[in-house]
Amino acid sequence: MAEDLKLIDGTKKAQYESLIPQIKALVEGESDLVANLANIAAALKEQFGWFWVGFYLVKNEVLVLGPFQGPVACTRITKNRGVCGSSWSTAKTLIVPDVAVFPGHIACSSLSKSEIVVPIIVNEKVVGVLDVDSEQLNNFDTIDQQYLEAIIALISFN
Repeated sequence: MAEDLKLIDGTKKAQYESLIPQIKALVEGESDLVANLANIAAALKEQFGWFWVGFYLVKNEVLVLGPFQGPVACTRITKNRGVCGSSWSTAKTLIVPDVAVFPGHIACSSLSKSEIVVPIIVNEKVVGVLDVDSEQLNNFDTIDQQYLEAIIALISFN
């Protein structure tokens, strides 16, 4: 596949359903994890225009910043700290409608208003998270959860 995307307008569901096969085509022929995470972050940012999209990977028992799209970000996040650290410790997707009321939220940017974090689980162990921030309150829902979890399932961590 050419390294370009066919972006569409429409419902959130329609946008994901158009984007997922394109992401699948991008990652299927590539074995490098960093390249795949970078392209996934770029594809999501391009399609949805979110404020920040990126990955944190577990290294030496801390989440370390990986490939992302958006302004500079926090480099390291400990377990149970903020939305990312909480998703890591619970191994569950977290949807936060208003980050200002999330206990211990890490404000890498005051422009971030809502967030979704999806854990990346390999062999029953969280190896990283996909973190998405929006400048709008209450921007994420179960549709985002369903499709972002499906996108995470496309990533090979071999």
